Amino acid sequence: MRDDSGMSKTNDAGGTYVNPGGEFTRDQRYIATRITADGRDGYPVEPDRYRLVASRACPWASRMVIVRRLLGLEDVLSLGLAGPTHDKRSWTFDLDPGGRDPVLGIERLQEAYFARFPGYERGITVPAIVDVPTGQVVTNDYAQMSLDLSTEWTAYHRPGAPKLYPQELREEIEQVNRVVFADVNNGVYRCGFAGSQEAYERAYKRLFDRLDWLSARLEGQRYLVSDTITEADVRLFTTLVRFDAVYHGHFKCNRQKLTELPVLWAYARDLFQTPGFGDTVDFDQIKRHYYVVHRDINPTGIVPSGPDLSGWLDPHGRESLGGRPFGDGTPPGPVSAGEAVPVEHTPYAAL
Repeated sequence: MRDDSGMSKTNDAGGTYVNPGGEFTRDQRYIATRITADGRDGYPVEPDRYRLVASRACPWASRMVIVRRLLGLEDVLSLGLAGPTHDKRSWTFDLDPGGRDPVLGIERLQEAYFARFPGYERGITVPAIVDVPTGQVVTNDYAQMSLDLSTEWTAYHRPGAPKLYPQELREEIEQVNRVVFADVNNGVYRCGFAGSQEAYERAYKRLFDRLDWLSARLEGQRYLVSDTITEADVRLFTTLVRFDAVYHGHFKCNRQKLTELPVLWAYARDLFQTPGFGDTVDFDQIKRHYYVVHRDINPTGIVPSGPDLSGWLDPHGRESLGGRPFGDGTPPGPVSAGEAVPVEHTPYAAL
C-alpha cells in the first residue's frame, strides 16, 4: 500500500518514506478512468451515484474538497473523510461511528480498490471517487479529477460557480501547474524524503528558487493566472497552507517560513480568507498525518503544538491589486451540514 507520498509501507506505524538511494521519486501510476458527461469510460456523471473519498490531511485530496465546494457540488457528489493517520494497509474511516464509512459501509479504502481490482498492488491513495452502487473505486487520478469537476460536471454547478479552468486560460494554467507541481507541490516531498545530502540540497534549491519566482509573479497580480481564482491557485494553496505547520520543520524546507515570504504569505492569507479555501482546512489533522505517519522521519510520533495560527486571519491587503476572486460568479454559501472543520482545529480557536 502507498499513501499520498507514493512510497511503500513497511511498518504498522506508517512506513518507510525516505529513499535510501538518494532522490525521492513519486509513483504516478493512477487509475485513469474518468467520470464524464458522455460516460465514455463507462461512468457517466450522475448525481448521488459517486462518493468522493478524501482526507483533510492530504494536500492532493484537499484540492478536490476545495474545488467541489467552490463549484457547489456538495449535493450531487457526497464526501467521505478518512482519518488523518493510517497503517501499512490503507486509509481508514476511523472518524465515522463504528469506524465505517456510512455510505460505502467499509472500514478501509482498500476495500473499494480491491472490489474493482482484486489484489491491487499500487497506491491506495486519496482522493478517490467510488461508484456507490458497486462499491468499486472509479479513479484516483487526482490531477484529472479536479479538472473534470470543472469541465464534465457543469450541469450540476451551482449558480454563480467560478470558472476554474476556462478554455481560454488552459494553456497558461497548465504551464504554471507543471512547474508548481515539479518544484513546489512535489518539491517539498523531495526535500523531506531525500536519502542523501546531495539530493536534499538539489530539491531545497529548486523549491526556494520556484518560491522566489512565484513571489515575483504575484507581486503585481492578485492570482496566478488572470485576475480571478483558477485551478492553479487551488493547487498552490494546498502546499502553502501546510508549509509552516509541516514542511518547514518536518521536511527541512527551512530557508524561510511562509510567514517570512511577504508576497506569498499575503497571497496565501487572501485565499485562506476566501470562502471555499480556509473553511476546508484542518490544521490538527494535517499535523497528525505527517508527524505520526512518517515515523522514519519523526520516530517519536510527537506532534508539535505550534505554530501560532492566528496570523491566517490578519488583513492581507491584496485587494489593492484588484482582481475578482470569482469572476462574474459569486462566493459559495455556508459550509454544508456535517462538513464543517472543528473550530479548535482552525485559527478561529484563538478568537
